[in-house]
Amino acid sequence: MPRLVKGGKWVFGWVVVGPQREIPIPPEAYLEYGFQGGDEVVFLKGSRSSGGFSVGRVEKIPALLQKRALGQGRVDESGRVMAPPETGAQPGDRLLAARGSGLALGFLARGPIYEEALKHLELEVFEKVQLYGHGSP
Repeated sequence: MPRLVKGGKWVFGWVVVGPQREIPIPPEAYLEYGFQGGDEVVFLKGSRSSGGFSVGRVEKIPALLQKRALGQGRVDESGRVMAPPETGAQPGDRLLAARGSGLALGFLARGPIYEEALKHLELEVFEKVQLYGHGSP
């Protein structure tokens, strides 16, 4: 997982939103955040500067934050989540998967980190289904 600039945020790579608003979770993020097929997840609003949203397992997100959630979903056996319309994610969007808090994986839609990532052609792009099998990549 690269760091874009010294002291900056760690990123997993680009994800491309699928035709049904499905979002592939990069394998390294899947492991780091402890996702498993069938997990219930909550979608939280991203920061003002980066937009987008974050996704975390329901049991890891404090109840106070869950009350302000954009929506909920479930991780499928392929390691994808379906973004609810409230996230603003549209088919074909490129989001930057970044290490957020220890609670949720960030999907950035704009801002300085996103702009810096555009300069890094080496970042992996995740758009195909990742077949993780029995709960792990």
